[in-house]
Amino acid sequence: MIVSKFGGTSVGTFEAMHHSASIVAENSDRSLVVISATSGTTNDLVSLEDPYLDSTSREAILLNIENRHLAIIDQCKEKEKPESSFRILLSHLRNHLELPGRDKKWKDTLYAFGELMSTRIFAGVLKEQGIDVEWLDARDVLKTDSTFGNAVPNVTLIKKYVEEKIDPEKRYLTQGFIGRDEFGNTTTLGRGGSDYSAALFAEAVNADLLEIWTDVAGVYSTDPRIVAEAQPISEITFDEAAELSVFGGKVLHPATLKPAIRGGVKVRVASSKQPELPGTLIVNTASKEPVVRAISLRKDQTLLTVKSLEMLHQHGFLAKLFGLLAEHKISVDLVTTSEVSVSLTLDTAHKASNKVELTEDILDELRTFCEVDVEKNLSLVALIGNKMDATSGISGTLFGLLENHNIRLVCHGASPNNVCFLVKEGTGEEIVKLIHRKFIE
Repeated sequence: MIVSKFGGTSVGTFEAMHHSASIVAENSDRSLVVISATSGTTNDLVSLEDPYLDSTSREAILLNIENRHLAIIDQCKEKEKPESSFRILLSHLRNHLELPGRDKKWKDTLYAFGELMSTRIFAGVLKEQGIDVEWLDARDVLKTDSTFGNAVPNVTLIKKYVEEKIDPEKRYLTQGFIGRDEFGNTTTLGRGGSDYSAALFAEAVNADLLEIWTDVAGVYSTDPRIVAEAQPISEITFDEAAELSVFGGKVLHPATLKPAIRGGVKVRVASSKQPELPGTLIVNTASKEPVVRAISLRKDQTLLTVKSLEMLHQHGFLAKLFGLLAEHKISVDLVTTSEVSVSLTLDTAHKASNKVELTEDILDELRTFCEVDVEKNLSLVALIGNKMDATSGISGTLFGLLENHNIRLVCHGASPNNVCFLVKEGTGEEIVKLIHRKFIE
């Protein structure tokens, strides 16, 4: 059994939907199809959450959403059913915008309209190619807690409802990104969460393969927009792919691999525009495991450094520091320590709707027991590979290349699969080019 997920660009136009439907038609084992909102729609929905949006601007955004979807429907042979379903959803969207309150629960219901609209239309496109699918409301299966904006899936309940709702002999079309809590409220898994949804479905149905169909031909050795010589990777391990997704690889959502690893599901990343290309297969053990497989760049990073003499030969300081950050739901990426100070990075580029800023109030709380310094406009560069903690010469070669660049923080040895460091924002791309030329080309 194959679970196939198609991203926004893969369903953004009638032509894109037609290509994606052809891919589904090629293999009858593709029995559970998960799709995102059409490209641009979620951004439009986010714009509609602004409480100060005037009626003219609101109508312009709604018209964008309407025109984008009707342009697809108009090219369908049978327009009546998808257009009727779409207009009902558009009417519900307008009604939702009139409701009072703009809290995270309200926003999650707003964001869900994109996936609901796209799947209703894609069902019609699939039918035109002779593919009989049942439209499945993902919220009936993908059960979560009530952390609106970044809900935590309940794996046990998802498995239970999959067994109740999904017949292995049938084919289904459903939505990524959205779920439902125990009180019946719509939830979302955070921006980019459609990959995560697909992985959760793949785990629950015991799929053999999860396909992530996107607009690029797999995972590359680095961002081709930065390095023209970047190479597609035919095979990569789960450990490498997990590091790459966390440290800036834009092809996979960082949470995607967890359910796949738990369920023993292989993952393939491929291009819906060029389905004949092999793409990238993510497996437990790769046939080749080079020391440096890929290089990633993550911009807009913040470095928080705290200093206190309480740390000197004392216990409890780190617990106090991380307890405060946990209380405010601030996720920390990298950490380095000395006798009297701790430096840690925060990914301020992350656009999740539940993002918590490092506010002045939080900084004031920190200042009650330590000195605080905040540096912004930094970039994180990460080398992703294998046995990096046990390979001689990596650090020497790497930092020899960077002799003319100031490095703010280095993490090496905590994982055999990465070496990463912080540099000034404006130098990140130049550094990636240097490293790629030395280690990969």
